[in-house]
Formats: sequence, structure tokens, C-alpha cells
Amino acid sequence: ATKIPFSLKRNEALLTFEAEEVAQRLIKMDKYTVDLDSKTAEIRGKPTALGMGVKFELHVTISGRKINVSEVPELPIPEEWMRDKLELNFQKSEYGGGEVKDVCYDKQSGAAAVTFLRPGAANSFVRRAKYPFHVNGHSYRLSVSPDTCVHLKKLQVYGGISKKTILLQGIPEMEDDEESVEDMIKIHFQKPSRGGGEIENVKYVSGQGVCVWFEE
Repeated sequence: ATKIPFSLKRNEALLTFEAEEVAQRLIKMDKYTVDLDSKTAEIRGKPTALGMGVKFELHVTISGRKINVSEVPELPIPEEWMRDKLELNFQKSEYGGGEVKDVCYDKQSGAAAVTFLRPGAANSFVRRAKYPFHVNGHSYRLSVSPDTCVHLKKLQVYGGISKKTILLQGIPEMEDDEESVEDMIKIHFQKPSRGGGEIENVKYVSGQGVCVWFEE
């Protein structure tokens, strides 16, 4: 489910009804006289304007022919020679390699991209993080990882107004805890004689504001 944020400020409450028509009826009334313990409060009700929410699908494709290589040692040899040595090294079948089609090497970053000729040849590197590299009489361990392509699909932006929820403002300072105030709000707004109905949820904040989340 997509989650959409809403900023609930001090001395405000969100009141969600089971039926959409109840919330819409109360919003049209605008003001309510509510008994809160020993206080009678004039509270206003407004539509709940939601922030923006985003929904998307993330598709990751793992290449079967290409791997990325890093931690290539910096050696005093030309880049062309290093490309050749990488190609020879990754063609060794005993280490899971295969015939190499192309090597793209960047000396400055110490990274390379190796493309194999046979589809699926890169699959043997999916579960291994290191690969032996022998050059000029020395042995090194290169970091290897499969080449991936990330696609973002079905991007949707959500917003608008929650039709079942009203925002209550103007709640006076209360000595009671938040749960007690929520109970008082429920008692008032669940009565049909006051335009109310069955309540799904109440969230009241007496102190610092909070961020609440609506599910699309």
C-alpha cells in the first residue's frame, strides 16, 4: 500500500469515520460544540489535505555477460597492457571465467568492466565478491560484482483529500492525557444526533506535532 504523509500539529486531532458520507456531512457543518471533561469547546472541522505520496515498481536486471571489477592495482604499465592482463586473467576457466569479448579499464579509478562473449558467463560471479588476479609475479584480489540495470516503472504520484477523515482544530489545552481526550472526541462524534457515526480511528496530539501516514 502507498503511504501518504500528513503533519498533525499541537492541539489538533484526526477523526476517521467508517462511512465517507459522515465525514463529509460534518465538514459541511464546519463548527461543533464539544464537551471535553469540564470544558465546552468550539472546535472546527476541516477537510484533511494530504501531502504527496509516490508509488512505483523497481525492476533490476542482472547482466549475464558483463561484470564490474574494482580495486585493480595501480601498476607502472600502460593501460593497454593492463587491459590485456585483465582479459587473460578473466578467461581462465579454473576461476569461473570464460572467453572475453571486451574490457573497459579506467586507471584513475582502478575499475574495469569485463564483457564475456557467451551469454550467462557472468552468472558464476554473482555469489563471489573476490577474484584472483596474477600479474608481474604478484597476486591480488579484485572485487567483482555483476553488472545491473535498474528500471523505474509505473511511477504514480498520490495526493488529494482523505474523504473519510476530518481535521479537528481549536481543541483547548487539556490536563487529561491524549487517550482520554480521544475518548471524549469519540463519545461526541459517534452520536448520529450530532451528525456523527461509527468511528474508525482518532488521533489527538497535545504536545509536539507528529507526522501520521495514510494508506492509499
